[in-house]
Amino acid sequence: MSAAAAMRGTTVRFDDVSKFYAEVLGVNGISLTVGPGITALVGPNGSGKSTLMNLMTGLIAPTRGRIDVLGHDPRDPETFRHLGYCAQFDAFPRAATGFQFIAGFLRLFGYEETEVRRRAWAAIEKVQLTEAAKRRVGGYSKGMRQRVKLAQAMAHDPQVIVLDEPLNGLDPMARSEFIALFRELAEEGRHVLVSSHILHEVDLIADQVVMLHQGYVVAEGDIPEMREDMVVDRPLQVAVRCANPSRLAAILFAQEHVVKVELQEDGGGLVATTRDADRFYLLLNELASRGEVGIEAVAPADEDAQAVYRYLIGGEAT
Repeated sequence: MSAAAAMRGTTVRFDDVSKFYAEVLGVNGISLTVGPGITALVGPNGSGKSTLMNLMTGLIAPTRGRIDVLGHDPRDPETFRHLGYCAQFDAFPRAATGFQFIAGFLRLFGYEETEVRRRAWAAIEKVQLTEAAKRRVGGYSKGMRQRVKLAQAMAHDPQVIVLDEPLNGLDPMARSEFIALFRELAEEGRHVLVSSHILHEVDLIADQVVMLHQGYVVAEGDIPEMREDMVVDRPLQVAVRCANPSRLAAILFAQEHVVKVELQEDGGGLVATTRDADRFYLLLNELASRGEVGIEAVAPADEDAQAVYRYLIGGEAT
């Protein structure tokens, strides 16, 4: 097997993929490789996140380009054995219980009844829905519906798990549980693709972030790498905690590379925006060594998904 063929068998690949809905653009010219780990799709409504997920799960076909899921075409029935999908919107049989909803999908995969029951209960336990499993899904809360959808997506043990806004409707404790589960799945070597507008959580869980805007990929990689690439032509925000922020602000205002300084509300520091990170940090070192302002802590203030997205398109990724 060639190296290229081996790579296709272990990744999800989009090669110059576009999707148009009549005259409306879904995504355009997407070339992207998704490997094992957690990949987060970031972008506002209409940016193309759900279109990409629907394309890779075979629910829709591309207008042009090619998609490869672990060596398979998404519309090949064999692909479904390797892929699980937790859709953003609910679609449950009215009278089905949580267990019946999951078991029904497992039967479609051809499992014997004993295996259906084993897998269904294992998935139910994994999402902590055991007590409600025999109740009708129609009576579930939003959070419980999210749990049963995730269980259904995982029950057949897929290598690729696609999760469209899986954290919607969850309380903080449930969010933490789900994030821990996503990490567990990634550590098992699976491909976990998550779309979310809760960007501080994206920063915590994602190994790779793909930022979308109006159907185009505007950036991809991990957040520190993307922010580092932007330092050349984008100002950097730095938070400084110090004993005398007013004195430090006066010094910084005199520097031509500092474009903005804001005192923090608690009076214990400031946030400065600089066009030259190296000179800025060198100045802070000099001030600290002379004991002029009593610097206590220094940290980048914008190395998160929201800040990078805002720099790239001038808006918010929500």
